[in-house]
Amino acid sequence: MIPLANTPPPLVPLGSLDELWFQVGGTLCNLTCTHCFISCSPHNDSFGFLTLDEVERQLAESVRWGVKEYYFTGGEPFLNRDLVAILERTLDYGPATALTNATVLKPEWLDRLKRAEQGSVYSLEFRVSLDGPTPETNDPIRGAGVFEKAMRGVRLLVEHGFLPIITMTRVWEDDEDDRVLDQFRRVLAQHGCTRPRLKILPRLQIGAEASRTEGYGPHDFVTADMLRDYDTSQLICQHSRVVTNRGVYVCPILLDAPDARLGDSLDSANVAYSLRHSACLTCYQYGAICTNPSAKRI
Repeated sequence: MIPLANTPPPLVPLGSLDELWFQVGGTLCNLTCTHCFISCSPHNDSFGFLTLDEVERQLAESVRWGVKEYYFTGGEPFLNRDLVAILERTLDYGPATALTNATVLKPEWLDRLKRAEQGSVYSLEFRVSLDGPTPETNDPIRGAGVFEKAMRGVRLLVEHGFLPIITMTRVWEDDEDDRVLDQFRRVLAQHGCTRPRLKILPRLQIGAEASRTEGYGPHDFVTADMLRDYDTSQLICQHSRVVTNRGVYVCPILLDAPDARLGDSLDSANVAYSLRHSACLTCYQYGAICTNPSAKRI
């Protein structure tokens, strides 16, 4: 939504390209989550897969930009048959994180990836998306039987020596945090994850979530006054860009916004971005919600 205001929305320049994202899974997913902010599903092919060759070209280009870490998302990234090879190659360049629902993981993939991490100076992280510590909480959002499938994926990751970051969108009331987190800690321990890390995400009221609950209001936007004395490094658009099969975009959240496409190359994406979308307010309130640093042990 474009803000209804007399002054133009504030601009945020690209201060440094610290993180490079790859939309390797496009918008295809084996699940149809009712809160997905880009409405991924088995039938959404508005963005397609990235090939190994495409990713390798961008990895080589990223060296000039001083990229510090790489993220791989979708859709479900592991639907892309090239993903294991892509992650192996990325570990020659820097730390990598794969964002997954963990329901399609295979032992042979994780065998290869563990060997790749052990042979690299860089780390490989997995972020597993869940939305509650029980099927009763999670499955109305993600689909019947998904909780148990995801827990099998978590156990598989732990058995291969990975320590996944469990990401949860807050679909409960704020005052329920302590109860939900305590229950999640116990459930994860039962599935072999005795050193759990948790990243709570705010709801992004766009895409499917706008239909599940409600969208943003007409006054939900960032103003220039709000950015005075504000540390813009808290905003992902200040230090990240996203490579897709349709060009380079400003951030992983705004793929459905036409103005979020910045061009065909990292050079063309080196521009200031106007915080004209309501979803920018959520990033302003919560910081760089897409990256790893806010994950914590519970």
